[in-house]
Amino acid sequence: MTKEAMTVTPWEVKGIVDYQKLIKEFGTQPLSEDLIKSIEKKAGRSHHFLRRKIFFSHRDLDLLLQEFAAGKEFALYTGRGPSGKTHLGHMIPWFFCKYLQDAFDAHFYFQITDDEKFMYQPSLSLEETNSLAYDNALDLIALGFNPKKTHIIIDTEYGKTMYKLAIQIAKKITASQAKAVFGFNDTTNIGMYFWPSMQAVPCILPSVLQKKSIRALIPAAIDQDPFWRVARDVVPKLGFPKPAAFHNIFLPSLLGPQGKMSTSEGQHATIFTTDTPEIVAQKIKKYAFSGGKDTLKEHREKGGNPDIDMSYRWLTFFEEDDKKLKDIYENYKSGSLLSGELKQILIDKLNIFLTDHQKKREKAKKDLDKFLLKD
Repeated sequence: MTKEAMTVTPWEVKGIVDYQKLIKEFGTQPLSEDLIKSIEKKAGRSHHFLRRKIFFSHRDLDLLLQEFAAGKEFALYTGRGPSGKTHLGHMIPWFFCKYLQDAFDAHFYFQITDDEKFMYQPSLSLEETNSLAYDNALDLIALGFNPKKTHIIIDTEYGKTMYKLAIQIAKKITASQAKAVFGFNDTTNIGMYFWPSMQAVPCILPSVLQKKSIRALIPAAIDQDPFWRVARDVVPKLGFPKPAAFHNIFLPSLLGPQGKMSTSEGQHATIFTTDTPEIVAQKIKKYAFSGGKDTLKEHREKGGNPDIDMSYRWLTFFEEDDKKLKDIYENYKSGSLLSGELKQILIDKLNIFLTDHQKKREKAKKDLDKFLLKD
């Protein structure tokens, strides 16, 4: 397998991602065992994303927890860029936001950036990104968030409120800063230069709407961190608290240990929330990179390598039971569990979730208006 150089930006992730290197390059803090214990104690429950360091890095999470212990509430914020159908990789931060909302009774602001995807993707019309925004919102609602405390923002539907806040942020950001942080150049359309200001608005929106100082916590993949670096620099100048950030690793590509799962690799190797059980099985059986040996005899004798096997790697995200996961690891490594059997475990796990999710997704259509913020 050819190794690509690591590239991690808000719009592109390639190569084998070195998360420790990103912590140093981005200037974030690693998630410590003490901080995990603090989260679990205050939440009153654990989460396998914490235990397995799927969330691995942060900015000011310790400060936010100290404030919470002193009686200050915080708000959650993450989002989705609607360039296509929702796939399982998109949902990793959403699953964790559900845990945090349930544990801390927090308001949750979910920004769907139909404006940014229209400006960034030459092939997409504004009508298409707006339609996809409504479609993607169904996947969030289907996870069971509290409608009284969950606020979905579709940028073009909430633009009047957001614009007044975005221009205050934009006034504090220069073109040279945007070029340095986001890699913009003279061929970048001017909408993209302005757009990080819109991305920063939900960092301050809880304080504006609730008329008191509320720090935002942003669970999101590490590639989105440049946006929060800019927001953390600007919003204190406007009198708002810096947002805290909590970064997750990527759900890896089914095709191998490089990069993250992405539709840029093709629809064939991406598991969408609307895929049927048959399609899920077909994709995993055909495309999930195996850590097994070339022959049955060799696999039984020498065992497989779960650390590079994508079916096992995916189970670290989707199998919550630590004992089950440990047994799978050991059985595969010993050779008693075959590659095809490991793939079937993942297929069954995903299809149980997706079958239920698709029913809830259909029901979410009638509940959509309960969640949307509109001008």
